[in-house]
Amino acid sequence: FPVLGLIPAVFLLVAQSCEGRCGEKLAVCSCHSTCDALMDCCVDFKEFCLEISPHSGSLLGGTDFRILNVVFDPSATLTCRFKSEIVTQGFVDVDGVGHCVSPMLFESGWIPFEVSTDGVNYNRAGRWLSAHHSKLDVAFKLLLVNGTQWQYYGTPGVGGVLLMVWNASLINAERVNVELWGYEETGEPYSEHWQADWTYLYTVGKDVLNNGAFSFTPKPTEVPLSNWHMGSMRVSPSTKPDGAQNVNALWSGAHALAYHLEEAFRRDSAGWALGKCILWDEEEKRIPNFLSEIIDCPCTLAQARADTGRFHTDYGCDIEKGSVCTYHPGAVHCVRAIQGSPAYAAGQQCCYDSTGAQVLTGDSIGGSTPDRGHDWGAPPYQKPPRIPGFSHWKYDVITFYYCCLWSDNCDYYFTHRPSSDCRTYQPPKAASVLGDPHFITFDGATYTFNGKGEYVLLQSAAWSLSVQGRTGPMKSENGKHIMFFTHGLRCSVIMATRLSSVAMKEMDSDVIEVRLTDRLDHLQVLMNQEELSFSEQSWMDLKGVFVFSAVPQNVTVMFPSGAGVEVRGRGGVMALTVLLPLEFNNHTQGLLGKMNDNPADDLTSSDGVITPANSSPQDIFTFGAGWAVSNESSLFTYDSQLLLNEYHFGPKHDPSFIPSFSVTEDPSDTLLEPTLRMCSGVGAEFCKYDALISRSLELGNSTLLTQRSHAATMQDLQLVVSCGWLQPPRRGHKEGTLYLQGAKISFSCDHGYCLHGSQERVCQEDGQWSGNDTHCVSGNENSDGNNCGVILIQYESAACVVLQSDCNNCGVILIQYESAVCSFTV
Repeated sequence: FPVLGLIPAVFLLVAQSCEGRCGEKLAVCSCHSTCDALMDCCVDFKEFCLEISPHSGSLLGGTDFRILNVVFDPSATLTCRFKSEIVTQGFVDVDGVGHCVSPMLFESGWIPFEVSTDGVNYNRAGRWLSAHHSKLDVAFKLLLVNGTQWQYYGTPGVGGVLLMVWNASLINAERVNVELWGYEETGEPYSEHWQADWTYLYTVGKDVLNNGAFSFTPKPTEVPLSNWHMGSMRVSPSTKPDGAQNVNALWSGAHALAYHLEEAFRRDSAGWALGKCILWDEEEKRIPNFLSEIIDCPCTLAQARADTGRFHTDYGCDIEKGSVCTYHPGAVHCVRAIQGSPAYAAGQQCCYDSTGAQVLTGDSIGGSTPDRGHDWGAPPYQKPPRIPGFSHWKYDVITFYYCCLWSDNCDYYFTHRPSSDCRTYQPPKAASVLGDPHFITFDGATYTFNGKGEYVLLQSAAWSLSVQGRTGPMKSENGKHIMFFTHGLRCSVIMATRLSSVAMKEMDSDVIEVRLTDRLDHLQVLMNQEELSFSEQSWMDLKGVFVFSAVPQNVTVMFPSGAGVEVRGRGGVMALTVLLPLEFNNHTQGLLGKMNDNPADDLTSSDGVITPANSSPQDIFTFGAGWAVSNESSLFTYDSQLLLNEYHFGPKHDPSFIPSFSVTEDPSDTLLEPTLRMCSGVGAEFCKYDALISRSLELGNSTLLTQRSHAATMQDLQLVVSCGWLQPPRRGHKEGTLYLQGAKISFSCDHGYCLHGSQERVCQEDGQWSGNDTHCVSGNENSDGNNCGVILIQYESAACVVLQSDCNNCGVILIQYESAVCSFTV
């Protein structure tokens, strides 16, 4: 009977299929991504729930990716359907490996796709990561050699042969076509008819050998082809028709098509560009102004780099990569606001010089500029001005060529794209979890809570934001529980815990979980319980959240509210920093405290009882235990028997785990002297606790450095007073481009003009400039630009100066107003 009783279950296991059911947990087997780890996958899981390689590529499409773990009939006709609507032709190679080709998309992020072998039943499913083209590794692009030559071709002194190169193995063809495509956005701006369009223009090279290089001498075009001013080159198999959509291809990045423009551009590039600049200026005046709704820039480079919830490094000007700032001369680093603005999906860019001061367009062509089209796009993408990369090129980059690079008329451009001067910028507040584990709240309270379980770190009902932390027993580098000898006689398990996993979501976003792995300090990232790989892309656009991980030890998670979560693997433990903008004031609870500038109430329980931060460790332990999550509210993944037993079926707070609440500084302890020598200054107490409780100087040092890093972040995020940009006087000059508290700006006038007002102004603590507005007024030919003692009269917003009396009529005074001389009867 026991044997017979197993038979239905075995048949059921075989009978239950993952066809059309990927992501589900069935009665006796699973089609969920956790089934591999739990060893309960249905037998055809890998047949229908696809893994692919590579798993990402340019949103422009054309990437050939392989379907892993499935053998297809070589005679099968493979078609691939993306988002249930875009169909591309795949193929099966001689080894039975299926291939799909990614389509052109107007969005970034994970794109669902299905595969069919008969063109009717799309019963296999997977997902494809569509990436911003400029964030793609250069190995997967068509590269324009000497990009300056391409984008300035036809301007004075620039011509010759143009060269492009590519990885020939990425195109499945012996011979290829080289094509030029143009990008345009048509229809009434901000209407439902506003559309993005890639258009095949013409073939530059027909049926050329796929040897990874092609060169040509471009010729000017005529209308209508010359109406396209920006676009991309594409290389695709010559067996495909010219301009065929969604075929295996490599693309260059978007660029200015100087080499393709009409003959008029080559005859007078500056005059041609000025005409386009003026047309753009007129168009900008007709469409809505987006400047009032974009976020203000941080005042300093330190603030910009620390505010990781709202700003991220601009790949086009990165201090970590040598500060190659092509469009921002004089800057060493730029950041972009992560989120598009609420109504217009506009972007903000902030650039800084080597002193850490913001570079403003009022002072330099390299200044920070806002963007009508956010360079990284804005959800839900697909329509202008939300198209990643290309909307930005259409409204903010090619127009920069018109006004600033191909002609010297930046005044037009900066009228519509002026720098933000940071007067309204408010830095976020930060809270941290570190070491064994210790807590630093948003208001600066510090305490240690060593419970074992899953707890609410941060909860905000106003923003539907939840950040949860899982703690587990402290382990050594070999994964064993840490043990030590007491007086050389007995072995004891250290009763201490560490943060081992953090899970989070906001509103209806994807759930992101970051957890420690068996590899020291390496972190694993899960999205909705499925592992994410950052081997191909370091930045991922997900549903309601962005994730960045350039190295396995660091992960940054960014939410639309401006909340940022930084997770770091350090010394065998996980360190966490949460940054929240000031809009979260009075809207947080959990182990990271109430954010309200009052540390006295930070240890408030879920039912409103306040525990003072200087309470006994046992009382603090009781407070922490009260923030245990429930299975219903848990965001965590349970993909091993250990996690199921310890955290899912077991209590969310383990009452049997009683930590060591304190550590004795025993003079006979050989570890004490090096610990005291190492642990000093900021972070000393937590450092001593962790070193002695874990018997590890390495852990103590890691805790010390992490707490000092938190202190440095808090220092970087101090509020900075800005008095705002000061304009130089007409017919005069100013010295100084720093506008923060204590900065001094000096003024002087051109030869023949006299200075009236303050020659020097200082930015004061109240955010106001000292002194009076400065004007330069007409003097005599010997005037040296200083105050000449002439009378200044203010007429509306203009400065007027009394020149002299009309000696023929002493009742009349002559007044100079701008360039005119007017009489005033007394």
